[in-house]
Amino acid sequence: MQRAIGPALKMLNQLAGSRLLARFGSSSALERLLYQGGRSVVGAAAAIGKRARPVLAVLEPVRMRGGQAPPSVFDLTPTDAQLLVRESMQRFARTRLRPSALAADESGAPPAELLEEAHALGLTQLAVPEALGGAGDVRSPITFALVAEDLARGDMGLALAALAPVGVVHALVDQGTAAQQGEYLPAFVGESFYPAAIALLEPRPLFDPYHLATQATPQGHGFVIRGEKALVPLAEDAEILLVVAELFGKPEAFLVERGTPGLRITPEPTMGLRAAKLGRVTLDGVRVEASARLGGNAGLDAARLIDLARIGWGALAVGTCDAVLEYVKSYCSERVAFGEPIVHRQSVAFAIANIALELDGMRLLVYRAASRAEQGLPFQREAALARIQCAHHGMQIGTDGVQLLGGHGFVKEHPVELWYRQLRAIGIVEGALSV
Repeated sequence: MQRAIGPALKMLNQLAGSRLLARFGSSSALERLLYQGGRSVVGAAAAIGKRARPVLAVLEPVRMRGGQAPPSVFDLTPTDAQLLVRESMQRFARTRLRPSALAADESGAPPAELLEEAHALGLTQLAVPEALGGAGDVRSPITFALVAEDLARGDMGLALAALAPVGVVHALVDQGTAAQQGEYLPAFVGESFYPAAIALLEPRPLFDPYHLATQATPQGHGFVIRGEKALVPLAEDAEILLVVAELFGKPEAFLVERGTPGLRITPEPTMGLRAAKLGRVTLDGVRVEASARLGGNAGLDAARLIDLARIGWGALAVGTCDAVLEYVKSYCSERVAFGEPIVHRQSVAFAIANIALELDGMRLLVYRAASRAEQGLPFQREAALARIQCAHHGMQIGTDGVQLLGGHGFVKEHPVELWYRQLRAIGIVEGALSV
């Protein structure tokens, strides 16, 4: 962890000295974020080896207010605060995630120091309300979709690992009880990265997130959970898993802590997203107290959890496809065959143009769904359309990227083969990430 402190402080200094910060000034939320990030880094050395979870006394659930009312004119221009956050995330993706991607993919795990640096950037602090020790003010799916997009430009697997705890935080902020927020949220704004993840997907064909094989059964003053979850990020390291199981015929979510009897986790080798350290979670009679049910007696708004996750996966696809487009444009402009750059060939130029065209469609659908979610409008249809578009065209863009590099698309010397493998996951994975 000591190795992470220097680079993380450097990134915070870069953020504090950002051109955008100097141009626009810092909002109170961003000032809190800088403070939280600095506090996390300075205290990191003292946190080595600690896993004690602080607890707050919260009398009523704390919810962040929604975004602004819909503008009178359609406008995709990011706010000043979003521009500042994006500059920081893009720099982190370019200087830290991209250079680490291949090694993390080969090792099948994210570097610990990289997760600490991501934590120091304030990803979870921005998601936790100020009243609970974070730096959050407005609940903004748009901002976190932009963050996911920017981090995925560096590497989708590492982005997923860094953002997996944020999904749990969002679920707690959106739907958790006061007791759940007070017990669990302080750990996410502590001095070190706190691994956690949502466990929704199940290892069976034609998976339907609204009809689950994993079952929760009332027993005494709690519940017993039996079932299996697949492709859960950081599964082996997670201190908390938000397990979605069927109770009384509908999906509910349960907070399951590391080491709970009956909880078994095994590595799950995969084609892509290897840097997220995906694992299989088996729940063999796992018993949890009634207080572990997310939202208590009010239960889970499963549609909101699932649809926000679909927006998040769409944003990861957009960021990765943007990386593909940037790379193939540069490669095809520099690659010479028969005395001229291959981009002068009409078939090559049309293929690149088609990538740009479909990418814009993906991005607009993701932004539209995130915008409606932020405004408090129904967004289930928009999230479903974004998922379909990103799954289909994301996979095609990955394929075209490999094809445009010819033989070079097959070798690890170029990152396109890795992006191709990452993009295959978009149409498969459900849950795990929530914006």
